Amino acid sequence: MIEPRKPKHHQTGGITPLTSDLEARIARAQSERRAERSGRTDATNTATGMGKGLRLGSEFVAAILVGLGIGWLLDSWLNTTPWLMLVMMMFGFAAGVLNVVRSASEMNKAANPPTAASGAPKDLDE
Repeated sequence: MIEPRKPKHHQTGGITPLTSDLEARIARAQSERRAERSGRTDATNTATGMGKGLRLGSEFVAAILVGLGIGWLLDSWLNTTPWLMLVMMMFGFAAGVLNVVRSASEMNKAANPPTAASGAPKDLDE
C-alpha cells in the first residue's frame, strides 16, 4: 500500500501573505456588496427594460379605459350618446400621456447614471 505524500509546505494555520491578501479582497467585496444592497431601496432601480415598458403601457391604456368608462356611464345617465364618451376618452388619453411622462421622468431620476464604459455620450468639449 502506498502512503499519502506529505505536503511540501508548512501548514501551521497562521496567516501567510497569500491568505492575508485573500482576506482583504473578501472583506472589500463584502463591503461593496453591502453598499450596493443598501442603495437598492427603490424598486425602479431593479426593474428591467421590459418591465418598465409594460408598466408605462399599462398606465396609458388604463387611463384611456377609465376615461371611456366614465364617459359611457355619463352618456347612459344623461342620454347624450356618444359625445361624453368621446370627450372623456380624450381626457383619458391626455391623462395617460401625462402619467407616462411623469413615470418615465421618475424612472430616469432613479436610474444610475451611465458611465463611460457603458456607452455614455462623451463631452464635446474634450
